[in-house]
Order: sequence, then C-alpha cells, then structure tokens
Amino acid sequence: MHEILKRINELAAKRKKEGLTQTENAEIINLRSQYIQEFRGSMEELLLNTTIVDPIGDDVTPEKLKRAQARHKVKPIW
Repeated sequence: MHEILKRINELAAKRKKEGLTQTENAEIINLRSQYIQEFRGSMEELLLNTTIVDPIGDDVTPEKLKRAQARHKVKPIW
C-alpha cells in the first residue's frame, strides 16, 4: 500500500508542475481506486476485530457489529 501511495503522490506533484499525460491520468485513477479498496479492507478487518468495553468491564459492542463478526466467524479479543 505504501508503494501505491508513493506513486500517487509522485503523479500528483507532477500534475501540479507540468501536467499529466492521458496514460498517467489513467494510472492515477487506477491507483486511487486500488488505494481506497485496500484502505476499506483494512478498516473492515480492524472493525471486525474490535470489541467495545465500558469502564466497568462489560461488553457493550453494538449488536450490528456482533452479527458482522459472527458472519465472518471472527472471535472478539475480549
């Protein structure tokens, strides 16, 4: 993911300085799409492995999240 972000930044800098070719425009659009896809996947993974606990120590994870965890057969950490 770091390589994708690095290339996006390179192309964005080039766009500001001198503009991009059609090929480079297509590349940056594709890279941004890939980056967003990977970011959403990592956020989903993070959320599926999250358990919310109140100060007393009780599990207060929302039911919607618990159902999603059950669908993906993820066991909460707590």
